[in-house]
Amino acid sequence: MTTKLTPEQETQAINALRFLAADMIQTAKSGHPGLPMGDAAIAYTLWTRHLRHNPKNSKWPNRDRFILSGGHGSALLYALLYLTGYDLPLEELKRFRQWGSLTPGHPEVGLTPGVETTTGPLGQGFANGVGMAIAQAHMAAKFNRPGYPIFDHYIYAIVTDGDLMEGVASEAASLAGHLRLGRLIYFYDDNRITIDGSTDIAFTEDRGKRFEAYGWQVLYVEDGNDVEAIDAAINKAKADPRPSLIVCRTHIGYGLPHKQDTPKAHGEPPGEEELAEAKRRLGWPVEPKFYVPDEILAFYRQAIPQGEAWERAWAGMLDAYGRKYPDLARELERRWSGKLPKDWDADLPTFPADPKGMATRAASGKALNALAKRLPELIGGSADLTPSNKTKLEGEIDFQADTPEGRYIHFGVREHAMGAILNGLALYGGLKPFDATFLVFSDYLRPALRIAALSHIPNIWVFTHDSIGVGEDGPTHQPVEHVAALRAMPNVIVIRPGDANETVEAWKVAVQRQDAPVALILSRQAMPTLDRERFAPAEGLARGAYVLADFGEPEIILMASGSEVALVVAAAEKLAAEGIGVRVVSFPSWELFVEQDAAYQASVFPAEIKARVAVEAGVRMGWERWVGDQGAVISIERYGASAPGPVVMEKFGFTVDAVLAKAKAVLEATK
Repeated sequence: MTTKLTPEQETQAINALRFLAADMIQTAKSGHPGLPMGDAAIAYTLWTRHLRHNPKNSKWPNRDRFILSGGHGSALLYALLYLTGYDLPLEELKRFRQWGSLTPGHPEVGLTPGVETTTGPLGQGFANGVGMAIAQAHMAAKFNRPGYPIFDHYIYAIVTDGDLMEGVASEAASLAGHLRLGRLIYFYDDNRITIDGSTDIAFTEDRGKRFEAYGWQVLYVEDGNDVEAIDAAINKAKADPRPSLIVCRTHIGYGLPHKQDTPKAHGEPPGEEELAEAKRRLGWPVEPKFYVPDEILAFYRQAIPQGEAWERAWAGMLDAYGRKYPDLARELERRWSGKLPKDWDADLPTFPADPKGMATRAASGKALNALAKRLPELIGGSADLTPSNKTKLEGEIDFQADTPEGRYIHFGVREHAMGAILNGLALYGGLKPFDATFLVFSDYLRPALRIAALSHIPNIWVFTHDSIGVGEDGPTHQPVEHVAALRAMPNVIVIRPGDANETVEAWKVAVQRQDAPVALILSRQAMPTLDRERFAPAEGLARGAYVLADFGEPEIILMASGSEVALVVAAAEKLAAEGIGVRVVSFPSWELFVEQDAAYQASVFPAEIKARVAVEAGVRMGWERWVGDQGAVISIERYGASAPGPVVMEKFGFTVDAVLAKAKAVLEATK
């Protein structure tokens, strides 16, 4: 800030944050005052002395990112955004946690201007920041040139005891230290209080030593209200090539006469008398609520001209960069806009008919590599399963500390952090990230995928080894309930392609999707590649379900996804040979099908055809919607078994004979 404050005014500026937050919570009679009141001085120091941002353009590419990983302290973030001039009026602060407001209980990206990521589930924001730091390092390596630091900023976060206890943060911190992500600076709100009581009851390791072991620089601020000490620590963090954790000794609910340093400060309104006494103790007017002295608001609002000046200078540099490096500038503009390049899908393979075929994970690997040649924004990796997931980018180097230009990330056996890091990569901008693991381990990253869905983050999740067809590894590695569980998540596009060519089409959908994460469900075992001269083109996948073939005038519909598509085709051919008319529907994605208009849906599933059988090697949950009251589902309602894949499939009833028997029974019942 250009205007300096006296020590007294600085105290006022910090208290303005404290009491705006506390007034929000008390007015709502709901919320978490402890973090905002305890961390106000940290936030003040960062936002007024270091954070480079433009309140009038919250999407400026070279802004510093600030993440409130302890999202329950959202009132602090909203106070900062209001005071510094984001498009968040005071009236919205007064509507904290109310229906339709821009100030929900936990920050939501895409809703409130200036919020970088959706936080609240502890540890997620911590790991999102690691993804943003990877993105910054990668984009800088790709686009920065001498004299042109296009991507030259930091990623800051306030993290809490709860964040550091969660395993996802440990996973992410370990990877961040390995990758030497020096633009990552986190403030640890060390208030030593949790909801259950003192951290002594469950959290007693030396957190600083733990982060030193991860490869972080660890700094200590003994008084979380000491602005100069915080400022000095930030400067020291910026000068170190390692990620930095600044351990700040704070007091939860600072100023509250009876609740400070107690669990009661965490998640309940302070109460009118408690808050009034806190204001009196800290020299703040009890009334009016939401009070900010004019000179303090004017001080914070300097962020607007300062931010506009920073962005203007950067835009001028970018203009000069464009004249010197026109190809790079055009590529950067394209990527940041989210537009795909011309002929982005020109190299995608088409697979010939083959009764032996290939695993859809293998087809996926070929499609991914074809796309990677034309989509430089495609970046990602696997949770130590690269050969199994078939996600290696051929000819590309790995992203490592010394090679940040690399596009392949070895996440290690860290599925949860991988998912949350993926969200940070996507939110950063200019990148199309993917990750990969076995479908059964989608449970390990489910909270991150849920945040992606809630936040409309269009990243790509590759899940291979999709059913009991995995075989000998047995029930621990054979997903049964997982596809249904993913389908149960709103705004996740789940696609289980039925052969190699459908897999290519699934990748095309995933790359083009801009409003939702896409989960690709892929097989370990080979499955036939259908003859597309006999059957409908694989492009039908984009509509979620399509008529693969009609054998005569349909009396019954057989539908399936994934490896079971070939099974129902074989059954249909036998039924047709017996003079029974059959429609075969490939049904790779319920979500894509639901997006189609009613006329198209009716053309695939005519209401008059009541006899319907669905076949999928997983639990039946949800298939009832598509087979109707008189249809049937061939599914698996228990865990699998260890044996060769074909044996397991046979023992669980995924055979042509089983489909024939079920189809005939349904036909008889619907006559």
